[in-house]
Formats: sequence, structure tokens, C-alpha cells
Amino acid sequence: MDAGTGGTVGQTAKVGRYRWVVVALLFAATAINYVDRQMIGVLKPTLSAEFHWSESDFAGIVFWFQLAYAVGYLSFGKIVDTLGARLGYTVAIVIWTVSHMAHGFATGLSSFAMARFGLGVGESGNFPAGIRAVTDWFPQKERAFAIGVFNAGANVGAIVTPLLVPLLVLWFDWRMAFFVTGLFGIIWLAVWWAVYRHPDEHPRVTAAELAYIKQDPADPVEKIGWSRLLVVKETWAYALGKFLIDPIWWFFLFWLPGYLFERYDLDLKTFGLPLAAIYLISDVGSIAGGWMSSKLIKAGRTPNFSRKATMLLSALCVLPIWFVQGVDNVWVAVLVIGLATAAHQAFSANLYTLPSDVFPRGAVGSVVGIGGTVGAFGGMGMALFAGYILDATHSYEVLFAICASAYLIALLAVHVLSPRLAQARV
Repeated sequence: MDAGTGGTVGQTAKVGRYRWVVVALLFAATAINYVDRQMIGVLKPTLSAEFHWSESDFAGIVFWFQLAYAVGYLSFGKIVDTLGARLGYTVAIVIWTVSHMAHGFATGLSSFAMARFGLGVGESGNFPAGIRAVTDWFPQKERAFAIGVFNAGANVGAIVTPLLVPLLVLWFDWRMAFFVTGLFGIIWLAVWWAVYRHPDEHPRVTAAELAYIKQDPADPVEKIGWSRLLVVKETWAYALGKFLIDPIWWFFLFWLPGYLFERYDLDLKTFGLPLAAIYLISDVGSIAGGWMSSKLIKAGRTPNFSRKATMLLSALCVLPIWFVQGVDNVWVAVLVIGLATAAHQAFSANLYTLPSDVFPRGAVGSVVGIGGTVGAFGGMGMALFAGYILDATHSYEVLFAICASAYLIALLAVHVLSPRLAQARV
């Protein structure tokens, strides 16, 4: 197998690498997506003090974002399958950038909830469009790594947010922070529209690179309706995995800033660095998870073995978070939480590849949309549950226990429903 692997590397070097420019664009969009998404969590202590929010009030705002995300994710799956990645991404980022900047005009719970709802609709298009772009631009053996790289943009956004936003608040105020960060989306959209095309139409793609991209056996490009996808167990292997792990990531994103703020007696000037460190560690997990399964496939192992072995290792790495509330040193807690968030990203990078592994191209966006919707519904339940538990017990113990166990259960669900990751019969 070593000789074959070496040949592949040599071939890759000769055919060109413009597809990695596409990944760079997807990475940047995902980073912006997470800056806009996470700002409400970073500003939670500031906004809660100004508007006198309870944990349940904050949970309600998160709930409306996730409701919109659930509905929007399903819709954007179809939109991306119909319009393609270029136009689909454009629609998504226009909606989410306008809604993000609208937060700067909010005056209370209702107006924040409305702005978050619009943000949820727009941001739900990021991953369906990004995964469709990867499916169009990469052969199967490189997709997990490509998805891991662009998914790492989530962690970059999560790193930048707690470092940048407190500075903007201290320099200006929290309203101006929303307006300034909204400019990132506008700039990205201009670059995307100028640079991105389908590989068949792109003047920068050589014939050799196009052949490399299309090396997998051809599959049908017919559009496949939801009614056919919803009765296929492989759809539910992906969707149930999302239902179990997405709420954990939402919890990390929206509640970790407040947890660090309260548990370790930090403030707006000091809690940003520990939070940024957690997501810096996460970045390693996102890339490593995609790299590991791609490396195993190139070494001759099946996609089924490669994806699930990586997911199992990731699930085991989350387990220590069960005990993190008993850790008194903030930097030890950062390492434990960072390991869990890195493991989530590694697990997620492989889960995201399953639709492109087992479904024809014409169904990938729709399956991703179904999974994202089911995951967002799980996140809605987790948000309300977190608000209730924190108001009732003022303890994160139950919530961290749920985080620790979710990934092993998710992997079991994926394996039971798709034991060989065989092609779905749609």
C-alpha cells in the first residue's frame, strides 16, 4: 500500500490544488459564522446584567435561534441541492449578516429573540452549502480531511470572538460590536462571488485536477425528494448522530462563557483567554479527526472502519468532562474541556462525511439538511433543559454528565443503523 500512497501524493502534486482555495473560503465563512453565533454567549454576562435576564430567559433566546436553525437547515438542504453551493451560500450569508447586525438595535428579550431567529435561518445554510461544495470539489478519500479543515473555522471563530468582542465592548459598546463584526460577512461575500465556481466551469482548474476530483465512480445527479430519504435508515443514522451530539456543541458554545465567568470568578477582561484556549485545542481535533480517517482510507482500510474508529477514539476523549466541575484550577479545566471540544470536532468531521459516503450527490444537501434539523431540535431541548437545571440547581454536574455520554450513544446509533456504511438504496 505504501507504493500506492506515494503515487497518490505525487499525482496530487501534479494535478494542482485549486480545490484547497475553495476550502480556504469555506474555512473563512465558517469562522465568521461562529463569530456571529457565539457573540451572544460571550456577551451573556454583560447583557444579563443590563437586561436582568435569568438563565431561563437566556435559554429562551437560544431556543429561538435553534428553532430557526432547525427549520432553515432543512430548507437550505433543498436550496443548496437546487441552486448549488455558490448561490445557496450567497442567500445564507446575506440573511445571517443582516440579522447579526440587527442585534445592535435590540432593546429586550423579544427583539433579541427576533434577531436570533433571523440569524438562525441564515446560519443554517453554512454547512449544507459547505459540504455540497466539498462534495463537488473533492474525491471521497479527501472529503473528511477537507471538511475537517473548513469545520476548523468554527474554532477559529470561537477563538477570535472572546478575544475581539470584549475589546470592542470596552472601546465602544456592545451594540457597536455587532455592527463591526457584521462587516466580515459583507467582505467575505464579495470574495466568494468573485472567486467561486463549480469545478466544471472554473478557469483555474486544470484538466488533470478535474479528473482527480472526479475519480470516484459516477453516481446519479437526479434530485431525490425528502419522502424517499426519510424512509431510508442511512438518513437516520446521520440524523440521530446529529440529534445526540449537536446539543452538546450548542451547550459548549452558549454556556461555557458564563460557566467560566462564574465558576472561576473571571470578568470581561480575563475570561476571554481561557475560552480562546479551549477552542484553539478544538481546532487541533477538527483537523486531526478528518486527517485520521482519510489516512486510514489511503492506507487501505474501508471508509466504514476509518470513520467509526476515529469516532470511537473521539467519543472516549469526551468522557473526562463528566468530572470537570470538581476542578478548581481554571487551566486544568481548560485542558479537560478543550479535550472534549476537540473530540467533538473530530467526531463531527467524520459524521459530516457520512451523507457523501452513502448517498448520491443529488441527495447530499437534503440529507445534511435533515440531519441538521434533527440536531437543532435536540439543541432546542438542551437549551430549555439547561436553563431549567441551572435555575433550579445552580450546578452544571448533570449537564456535563450528558456531554460525556452523548458521543458513545451517537456512535452506537450510527453503527446499528448503518453497520457497513453501504450505499443507501434510494
